[in-house]
Amino acid sequence: MKQEINPKETSRAQAFELWMKSPMPMVTLTKTFDVTHLCKVSRQKSVKFNALLCWCIGKAASQVDEFYLLPEQGRLFKYDRLAINVIVSNKGGGINSCDIPYTDDFEQFCKDYATLTQTASKTCQSTFLDDAMVIGTSAMVETELDCIVNQYTDLFCNPMVMWGKYRIGLFKTTLPISFQFHHVQMDGGHAARYLEELQKTINTI
Repeated sequence: MKQEINPKETSRAQAFELWMKSPMPMVTLTKTFDVTHLCKVSRQKSVKFNALLCWCIGKAASQVDEFYLLPEQGRLFKYDRLAINVIVSNKGGGINSCDIPYTDDFEQFCKDYATLTQTASKTCQSTFLDDAMVIGTSAMVETELDCIVNQYTDLFCNPMVMWGKYRIGLFKTTLPISFQFHHVQMDGGHAARYLEELQKTINTI
């Protein structure tokens, strides 16, 4: 469910006043993650690495209250559920957008991920969940990337998690991940705590 709320009655009141009208309110943090365990789980369960990472992204976000708030067109909204958006290459050579509902049920999320992304690829149609706070993702696995800074548009204020190809080392596999968020939604401290929670989730999935 999506509900408009009064910013003055939330912990984001001051941030709303400071950043809602800013021409560039997005902040990007980049952290290098140890994804050795995630790669191992991917092989053991025969589940795509990106599907596992998307579940971890949602799981970690569900532990941070600020993820359920989102500024849109000068207003602040509160959501009661999350979704993960993935970009899918379709059979026509283009791309489509696909929202995957987040659930703590790991197996169910992976089933939904497989079904919805395959459908988008075959039908060349995008799917959206308007009643969920959507965390965008973008995986450019054709090359190793150190950092990604996404375009900013006031039509899309949702947080974004972006990465390239993971790096296989002698003792561990690492992956730099960029996290972009709207400053009204959260502060740098919240974002840093989220990235720490994401690493813990990756380690224990």
